[in-house]
Amino acid sequence: MKKIFFFIPVIFLILATTVTKNSTKHLDNKIFEIKENIRVLKDKYELEMLEYNYLSSPKKLIEYQKKYFENELVEAEIENFNWFNIENSNTGILKVTSNNE
Repeated sequence: MKKIFFFIPVIFLILATTVTKNSTKHLDNKIFEIKENIRVLKDKYELEMLEYNYLSSPKKLIEYQKKYFENELVEAEIENFNWFNIENSNTGILKVTSNNE
């Protein structure tokens, strides 16, 4: 009888430990997946903020041009650009004009 009173709590503790470990393992896996998703989103956010803050401002673009491209990039006058216009079956080249004209 003493063995049964000793054996039943031990079995119960083993089962409780197994259930607890299994549930914490599932929680750890979910936490890991969520952290990985957050990490990926943070990387995307940082790249977007980099593009927005630094690459989109004209001042920074000019600085990068001087730093990395030196004489490779040349400014072009807008009057030298042409637009290719397609309307139905008619095609034509339009000259860009400024608002002052």
